[in-house]
Amino acid sequence: MVSKVYELMSNHVSIRKYKDEDVKQEDLNMILRGAQFAPSSINGQQWSVVVIRDKETKKKMADLTGGQKWIEEAPVFLVFLADYYRTALALEKENKEFKNMESIEATMVGSVDVGIAFANAMNVAESLGYGIVPIGAVRREPMEIIELLELPKYVYPVLGMCIGIPDEKPMKKPRLPEKAVIHNEKYNKDLNDLVDQYDETIREYMDTRTQGKDVRTWSQGISSVYENVYFPKVYPSLKQQGFTNDK
Repeated sequence: MVSKVYELMSNHVSIRKYKDEDVKQEDLNMILRGAQFAPSSINGQQWSVVVIRDKETKKKMADLTGGQKWIEEAPVFLVFLADYYRTALALEKENKEFKNMESIEATMVGSVDVGIAFANAMNVAESLGYGIVPIGAVRREPMEIIELLELPKYVYPVLGMCIGIPDEKPMKKPRLPEKAVIHNEKYNKDLNDLVDQYDETIREYMDTRTQGKDVRTWSQGISSVYENVYFPKVYPSLKQQGFTNDK
């Protein structure tokens, strides 16, 4: 028997068009509680979330993320934060210096904690019939978002989530071949043929999805992004928020 959780997760698609219906508050509460049940490093719970329903704030967020109108149109937008503000209060209470914020490890832990909490929230939302889309571009203009949300030191926007009732049925995007991702005992570096195979799969997917308007491979798509530092304001803004990453 196939697990209902597995079935839910394996049928995920990103939703960018929503019906003109609100997210029920009791459902949102369940989504957020689900996120809180996520495990975290040393039980530090190095994440928080800002819930945005205000239309004007959503419009500003849409503009700051590069004109992503679905943020403005979704009834709820969540901003997941790497959050060491509470941690700093705990160290202050114990009269200890917050040395770990000097390490890249703090940034990694905060990002991982956000990712796990985000996944929990996504799965609960989709189990309730909502659609979501992750928004990494909350890191596009980080200082403006930090000011807009009044984030204190040691808090940083990592990932956004639109939530709403789906008003579209997009095709499910094919994933990389399992052998390119799952390695037994040791990493298999002989992946060229699998990448070629996936490029053809994505080319066919894009051809069908866009009716021939955008026929690109996976390699072409990611190369167009990763040939540049696409969010150059992340590093200096992390430092400004106390994530010094010096060690």
